Amino acid sequence: MTSIHHTSTFTLGSRSVRRLGYGAMQLAGPGVFGPPKDRDAAVAVLRAAIAAGVNHIDTSDFYGPHVTNQIIREALSPYPDDLTLVTKIGARRSETGDWLPASSPDALTQAVHDNLRNLDVEVLDVVNLRIMFDRSGPAEGSIEEQLTALIALQQQGLVRHIGLSNVTHAQVEEARQLTEIVCVQNMYNVAHRNDDRLIDELARDGIAYVPFFPLGGFSPLQSSTLSEVATELEATPMQVALAWLLQRSPNILLIPGTSSVKHLQENLAAGELDLSAEIVAKLNGISTVSP
Repeated sequence: MTSIHHTSTFTLGSRSVRRLGYGAMQLAGPGVFGPPKDRDAAVAVLRAAIAAGVNHIDTSDFYGPHVTNQIIREALSPYPDDLTLVTKIGARRSETGDWLPASSPDALTQAVHDNLRNLDVEVLDVVNLRIMFDRSGPAEGSIEEQLTALIALQQQGLVRHIGLSNVTHAQVEEARQLTEIVCVQNMYNVAHRNDDRLIDELARDGIAYVPFFPLGGFSPLQSSTLSEVATELEATPMQVALAWLLQRSPNILLIPGTSSVKHLQENLAAGELDLSAEIVAKLNGISTVSP
């Protein structure tokens, strides 16, 4: 079993976590809706991740809904002392699986209690407030009302630390005026680098940045460059994309998801991949290639 040993750690809230974590999204059914086709396999992947040294798992009660949290509880509870569970609130699923905003104070309170119950914990380590002004990506607008509701839950002792997801630079600045933010989770990868400035600012202040969709939104030309580099390094495109993120900034924490132990091992092995300056320069060129 591949174990994580070369990758460094970074602070997430009050914990130090390994930079290669695990995202639980793919443990639900197709479209992150309903149960997985093989629940035992989902349990096995989670246990394999912990056995390999993963100590940061990203989840949400709207995955499924409820499914991934219940599988995490079944697989891992009672939880290892060093495990940081990060969840997200701010959205819900319709009966047909659509993603809908759920950001009223009542909805956010309900979501925190759902996460506590389904994970079977008394306090949530980190809760990311997912902003749903636009489902396809960050959109401007004040997030004070939603954040104030989450801060109240933190003051009740139900939430240890607060993060943000699907947010703009201005929203991060607004939030940091109101409370301590321990992480930001946005789409970012070698092809989509809108958050370069934000990542550097957060790194300066010791705040984690958690990119999702490491292979999301690539044009065919960008994909072919990534594949060429992967072939050269005898690695998979996903491994190269993850390795590039690890070297991009020390505050980047990765949460690649998979429902397969084999893919889990491949993802974790990305921490062993050394990218030369020449390779990094070639990969950096991907984001300037227009489709």
